[in-house]
Amino acid sequence: MSPRTDADELTERPRVPLSRRRVLRAAVRLADRDGLESLTMRRLAQEVGVEAMSLYHHVANKEAVLDGVVEVVLDEIMTAVREAEAPPPERDWRAALRARILAARDVLLRHRWAPGLLGARTTMNPVVIAYYDQVVGLLRAGGFSFDLAHRALHVLGSRALGFAQELFQPGEAQPADAAMAEQMADRFPNLAGMLADAVHDDPDGTLGFCDDQFEFEFALDLILEGLERRRAAGA
Repeated sequence: MSPRTDADELTERPRVPLSRRRVLRAAVRLADRDGLESLTMRRLAQEVGVEAMSLYHHVANKEAVLDGVVEVVLDEIMTAVREAEAPPPERDWRAALRARILAARDVLLRHRWAPGLLGARTTMNPVVIAYYDQVVGLLRAGGFSFDLAHRALHVLGSRALGFAQELFQPGEAQPADAAMAEQMADRFPNLAGMLADAVHDDPDGTLGFCDDQFEFEFALDLILEGLERRRAAGA
């Protein structure tokens, strides 16, 4: 009898059945490693070790995959906010909401492509609705009227989910040369001076051009402080 080899043992190991969950987890892993643009049906099939046609038994098309990876990330967020250490909102709604939002942001920092995808989906995911429903419940427990809670959601916007939506990405349109950069500085001196002075030295806490951890928390604290003044005033 010939000796057993590693290849023989691998062949005999039971194959993990393909499922929608396994496909979506692989899609998230692929996007984390190589970027969202790498997420094609062909690459995804390679990631799980099957023929591309096998994927269609579990996901209808790429749009269904994108909807699914949003679900995966949102489920991670809901788990993270449940486990976040925070005081009861009746005692300190600001600390409770801040802890919730920063827990959600920690998840997004593991999936840096997710904010762009969340902002691009055209349908409201039920988990997003549940998340914001819980935010409103937290605000109500903290003494907010429905009217002020409604205004608070508008002010918080995407920050309630842990990221700041940006109007543009200057990094996508860098000046072609030093001469053009100088012309831009002459035309927009205030923005040029501000951008030259701004320092983003926390890549691990950055989700966008102007969405690093310090700036996110700075804006979040200003919003929470302002909302507390309105709540205390009975607005």
